[in-house]
Amino acid sequence: MSTSSLIVVIVNYKTADLTIDCLHSVAQEIKALPQVKVFITDNASPDDSVAKIQQAIDRENWQEWASLMPLERNGGFAFGNNAAIRPALESSDPPDYILLLNPDTIVRPRGFTALIDFMDQHQDVGIAGSRLEEPDATPQVSAFRFENIWSELDRGFRLGIISKLLAKSTVWLPISQTDCQADWVAGASMIVRRQVFDDIGLMDEDYFMYFEEMDFCLQAKKAGWSCWYVPESRVVHLVGQSSGVGDRTQPPKRLPQYWFDSRKHYFTKNHGLLYTAVADCLHILGYSSWKIRQKFQQKPDRDPPHFLNDLINNSVLLTSLKKK
Repeated sequence: MSTSSLIVVIVNYKTADLTIDCLHSVAQEIKALPQVKVFITDNASPDDSVAKIQQAIDRENWQEWASLMPLERNGGFAFGNNAAIRPALESSDPPDYILLLNPDTIVRPRGFTALIDFMDQHQDVGIAGSRLEEPDATPQVSAFRFENIWSELDRGFRLGIISKLLAKSTVWLPISQTDCQADWVAGASMIVRRQVFDDIGLMDEDYFMYFEEMDFCLQAKKAGWSCWYVPESRVVHLVGQSSGVGDRTQPPKRLPQYWFDSRKHYFTKNHGLLYTAVADCLHILGYSSWKIRQKFQQKPDRDPPHFLNDLINNSVLLTSLKKK
C-alpha cells in the first residue's frame, strides 16, 4: 500500500447528482488509500447543488475525507480546481499528488491506486492520466498530441490521404493497452506531482473551460516533466454530461463562446499571433472543403451547428480587425 498523500479535486456546476454518484465510487477507493482527501468545489451553482452535495456527505458519513467548498463565482474549470489546490500547496503538509476528477466520472476499482503506484515508481513523470471509458468498458481516446497547424488542417479536411500524410501530427493517439508517453492527457482524471505545481504554478485561469489541461501539460513539458497514459487506471467518463458539450446521446449543440476563446488563448499564448492566424486559415480551409464534400456525398452531419461561421468570426485575424 502506498504511503503517498493525495488530494482529489472535483469541480461541480449544476451537476450535484453526477457528483454524488462520483463520490460513491471514490468512497470505495478511499478504503485502500488512507491518505486521501477529496475537495468538491462548487462554482456558484444557481441551483441546490451545495445543499444536495453537503446532505450526501453528511448522510454517507464521508466527512473524514470529503469537504465541500462553495465558491463566490463561476470562474471556470481552472478557477474551480485552483481554489482547492492553492491552499493545499500552501499548507504545512502539502500532498504528494493532486488528482483532477470530473463530476461526470465513475472510478473503477484501483482507479486511484494504479495512478499513484505508477507515479511512485516513475519519479521523472510529472503527470499521468487514466483510461477513460464508456459504461460498457469501451475505451475512449484519453491521450493526445499537442495541437498544431497540421492537426488543425487534418481536423478540418477529414480526408484519408491527408490524415495518413499527417499521421504523426494528429491530436488523437491510438488507444494503448499499456503505459505510454503522451503530450497531454484528458483532465477528466489526471494526476499531477506536487513538484510540477512548484515549478510552473497553478492552472491558467484565463481558460474558462477546454484547452487548459493541454496548456498545463505543455508548460510541464517545458519544465522537463513527462506525461503518461496509464490504462490500468480505469474511469468511466459520461462524456458531455457535466458541460453539455460533446454529449453523443443528444443532437450536437453549438459550441459555446468560451470554447473558441480558449482555443485562441492556447494558440496565441504558446505560438504567437502569426502561427494562430495560419492555424485558423488551415482549419477554415479544410473544414470548408469537408462541408462541400459532405453535401455532395450526402454524409451525415454530426458537427456543431454554425461551426464554420463561428470559426471564421472567432479567427484571430477577424477579431483583430474588429478591435481596430
